[in-house]
Amino acid sequence: MEQDISVGLDIGTTKVCAIVASPDENHPGKLKILGVGRSPSEGLTRGVVTNIDKTVKSIQAAVADAEAQSGVHINSVTVGIAGDHIQSFQSRGVIAISRPDNEITQEDVDRLIEDTKKVALPLDRKIIHVIPQQFIVDGQDGIYDPVGMSGVRMEAVVHIITGLVTAAQNIYRCVQRAGLQVNDMVLEPLASSYAVLEDEEKEVGVALLDIGGGTTDLAVFEERTIRHTAVIGIAGKKVTDDIRKGFGILTDQAERIKQEHGFAYEPAVLDNQPITLPGIGGRPATEIDKMLLCKVIQPRMEEILEFAALEIKRSGYSRHLSAGVVLTGGGSLIKGTAELASNVLGMPVKIGIPGGGSSGLVREIENPIYATGVGLVMHEIKHRDRSTITAALRDGKKGSVIRRMKEWFDQL
Repeated sequence: MEQDISVGLDIGTTKVCAIVASPDENHPGKLKILGVGRSPSEGLTRGVVTNIDKTVKSIQAAVADAEAQSGVHINSVTVGIAGDHIQSFQSRGVIAISRPDNEITQEDVDRLIEDTKKVALPLDRKIIHVIPQQFIVDGQDGIYDPVGMSGVRMEAVVHIITGLVTAAQNIYRCVQRAGLQVNDMVLEPLASSYAVLEDEEKEVGVALLDIGGGTTDLAVFEERTIRHTAVIGIAGKKVTDDIRKGFGILTDQAERIKQEHGFAYEPAVLDNQPITLPGIGGRPATEIDKMLLCKVIQPRMEEILEFAALEIKRSGYSRHLSAGVVLTGGGSLIKGTAELASNVLGMPVKIGIPGGGSSGLVREIENPIYATGVGLVMHEIKHRDRSTITAALRDGKKGSVIRRMKEWFDQL
C-alpha cells in the first residue's frame, strides 16, 4: 500500500504545505486525500530559498502535521519550484528512424526529446522540463502521440523550461536536511494546472494564473498542451506590505485585515463598514472604512494582473483563450479579485478550486491555496508508470532521471 502513497510538498513564500494522497481504486483518476499539513514559511523570498534553516524547520513542521493526520510515515516527496528566475522558450529537434519496418517506438520519442535539449544554455541554468508541443512525421504535423506510426524522419517542437541551478539546489538541500528524499521537481504552475483545470478548458484555450505569496505563476494552454509559462515576481505579499506601510501596522495584522476585510475591486464593496486597526505600543486603536482599504489593495492587484496580461500577449495566444482565465492561489481569495481580473484582462475569469479528490479530506483541500500541493501529488501519480525516478527509488537502480538530478545537485 505504501508505495501507492504520494506526497506533494509545496514550498511557498508564505506557507509550506504537504498533501498526502493515494489513487482511489473505486474511482479511477481520483485521489483519496489522507493528510494535509501546513506551516508558515519564513525562509523564502519571491519563491526562492534565502534561509536554509528556517525553510527546513517549516518543511519539518508541515510534514509532521501531514504525518499525524494521515498516519503515514513520509520519506519521499514531489516538490514544486517557482521564482522569477524561471524562463521558457521553444525548441526543435529531428531524428531518423532506421528500423527496417520504420515503426516509431517510445525509444525513438525519448531519443528525439534528448535531441531537443541540445541548446546553448548559460552555465548557471539547467533544464527543468521539456514539454512536447507536437510531433512531425515525414512532414505531417499536428501529431501528439507518434508511437506505433510509420516514418523515416521525425521532428518535435517542444517547450523548454529552465531555472537557476542554485535555486534548484537550495530547494533540494532543504528537503534533504528535513530528512526526506526528492522524487521529482515540478514547475509550480504546471502542477497547479493538474488540480484546477479541466481537459476541455485546456483544449479550447485557457490561462492559469496562480497568485501566491511571493510569485504569480502563469501557464497558457491550448489544444491540451502547455504553450507558455512565466513567473512574475510580485504577488500577495506585496499587497500585505502596502497595507502595513499605508496604515502603520504590523505584518501579521495587515495579513489578517487583508484576508478578513480586503477587497480588490471598488464596485464590489457594498457594505462600507469601519474596520478597527489595533494601536502599536499602547497607542489607541484607529478606524478606517473598507473603501479606503480597497484603495490600497486595488492598485497593487491591478499591477499584478497587468503584468499577467503582458505575458499572455507575449505568448501569442491571447486570442485563442476561449475558456478565459482561471485564478487560483491565496491571492485569488481577496474579495472582488475575479471581477477586477475580468476587467483588466478583458476575458471571462473564474476561481479555480482544486479537484480530483473523491474521499478522505476532500473538503479540507477545496481551497485555492492548496492547488499546487494537490497538483504535485497528481503529477507524481500520473507520471509514476513512466517515471524513471520512481522506478529507480523502488528498485534501487540509477535511472537517467536520478543521474540528471545528481548532476544538478552535486555540482557545488
